[in-house]
Amino acid sequence: MCGIAGMMSYRGSDLSRIVLGMAEMIRYRGPDNSGVWCDVDYGLALGHARLSILDLSPAGRQPMESASGRYVIVFNGEIYNHLELREQLTDQSWRGHSDTETLLAAFETWGIEKALQATVGMFALALWDRVERRLVLARDRIGEKPLYYGWSSGTFLFASELKALEVYPGWRGDIDREALALFMRYAYVPLPYSIYTGIRKLLPGTYATISPSYTAGYWPEPIPYWSAATVARQAHRGDWTDSTAADELDRLLSGAVKGQMIADVPLGALLSGGIDSSTVVALMQAHSSRPVKTFSIGFHEGEYNEAPGAKAVAEHLGTDHTELYVSSDDALAVIPHLPSMYDEPFGDSSAVPSCLVARLAKQQVTVALSGDGGDELFGGYNRYSWGSLIWRRIARVPASMRTIAASALTALSPEQWDRIGKMLRIGLPASLRMTTLGEKVHKLASVLDSDSQTELYRRLVSLQRETSSLVIGAQDKPIWADAQAQQLGERDFSEEMMLHDLVGYLTDDILAKVDRAAMAISLETRMPLLDHRVVEFSWRLPLSMKIKAEREGKWLLRQVLYRYVPKHLVERPKMGFGIPLDSWLRGSLRDWAEALLEESRLKHEGYLDPGPIRTKWREHLSGRRNRQYWLWNVLMFQAWLSIHARSPSSAVSYH
Repeated sequence: MCGIAGMMSYRGSDLSRIVLGMAEMIRYRGPDNSGVWCDVDYGLALGHARLSILDLSPAGRQPMESASGRYVIVFNGEIYNHLELREQLTDQSWRGHSDTETLLAAFETWGIEKALQATVGMFALALWDRVERRLVLARDRIGEKPLYYGWSSGTFLFASELKALEVYPGWRGDIDREALALFMRYAYVPLPYSIYTGIRKLLPGTYATISPSYTAGYWPEPIPYWSAATVARQAHRGDWTDSTAADELDRLLSGAVKGQMIADVPLGALLSGGIDSSTVVALMQAHSSRPVKTFSIGFHEGEYNEAPGAKAVAEHLGTDHTELYVSSDDALAVIPHLPSMYDEPFGDSSAVPSCLVARLAKQQVTVALSGDGGDELFGGYNRYSWGSLIWRRIARVPASMRTIAASALTALSPEQWDRIGKMLRIGLPASLRMTTLGEKVHKLASVLDSDSQTELYRRLVSLQRETSSLVIGAQDKPIWADAQAQQLGERDFSEEMMLHDLVGYLTDDILAKVDRAAMAISLETRMPLLDHRVVEFSWRLPLSMKIKAEREGKWLLRQVLYRYVPKHLVERPKMGFGIPLDSWLRGSLRDWAEALLEESRLKHEGYLDPGPIRTKWREHLSGRRNRQYWLWNVLMFQAWLSIHARSPSSAVSYH
């Protein structure tokens, strides 16, 4: 795993120095060594910071030239099938055994698109073609690895993280108010936008080509070499039985896990004890002659503590397990680092435990496998089952009656509903027990007057419905995931939501969260469930093999796991990966939050309307309502703004 950075069409004499500085800014992504390659005739420079995973010798260093000298590459990621690709590239004289060299040979032999399609892996890369004088940017199919690109002061820039771009002397850093409004809705900035005007994220599964002859402001059109939406739309439903489907998923996952265990450095896994991570660890242990190193963290607050479940799974599988119970002080100490770690606003509070478990794993390993992706592929989120049920129920009811029902549901506070939920849990099956009933009831109330399935989904995943009333001068604009989900056509609403989450929430939130948390301390993470062959298989399954009639999600994935781990060890209510934000904001974080939400400060900065913010802050402090997630989103922007923004007069960019 590494960090990449570069620029093109720069005419200064300090080209190499600037790009080296860009790479150094993200040196934690690649602390082992760094390098720069320049072509001054075109104002082009490629920078690289290397975390050595495969081929630790100098033969694996980057930037790397192809054997003929035509291509020069900087590459962040891993190509898991590169040894198989080498068997097909028979006319090569290999200098080392890195996947970067394999990738260069594939580009020379097969061309850009075919080579990308042949890969199994996660990556972001920049490739300079010295013959055709063009720069190619590419990103892996699901978007595990980040890649930002765009223009600033007439120079084309790209990098793994935004903070590398900020090193450029002509950097503007104007905040995009529309992107900010989207952040306030979703708690992340969705594809293809970034928080800055003129900078975008490259779409997953695409490559883009740009030439030095292009004028400033030209946006290269991303060309898809793989598309999750196309896979989902064109998938042929197989004639599966329960056993044949489970056999095939077991085979595919086993192969993906085995392929991702290849490394020349210590390797382990992050284990929460849930379905997804337990499946990955079980398959790892099946392929290992030694106990696999596994890591989990625990909280003393029982509602947030997954450590006992993880320990039980680890003991059954015989892993070399390390768990660490962290105090609230340990978790609180992470929070000041989040704005720089996630160098655009990021509102998912599970970033805190993600950072803690990554730090724990890094003490013993350099690579850690993770179970991310199972919910989106196999129907794990409650909204996939409940969302469809809600829509079928409310679609036939007049809007006026739905509005009345919503008022009735919100007559009780979420805390009052939670107390009712605790009494009702007794005797319910595990799949129906809810640890946050009040939050879900109020979420239900917020969607009752939706006028379409799409609007219902949007409200389910939104923290803020009317973002234009919160972000001053902002207007709504479309996001890429919306258009992708609409390509499904007349399919089950649950599948539309799953595709939307796969190309949106998973990439922009979950994968970004894990990447930044792990790379901040030079830990590489890998996600076997996101092997594109597993993704493609999941869309060939009938929905009934993912979500059973009793609304049990991830049904088929569970059947594979039960082959390795007894059912009773993993069947428990879904907890998520949370922290007790509600009480912290009323206690140890209160002064910090008050300073960021102070009314005169908000007015001076000029981005957010202080009115609704102050109202919700007072509601939360009083205990009348739990506004933790809404407030956390605002707080993460405010904290980010305090270290990233320029002066208020120059930072604002209206559209």
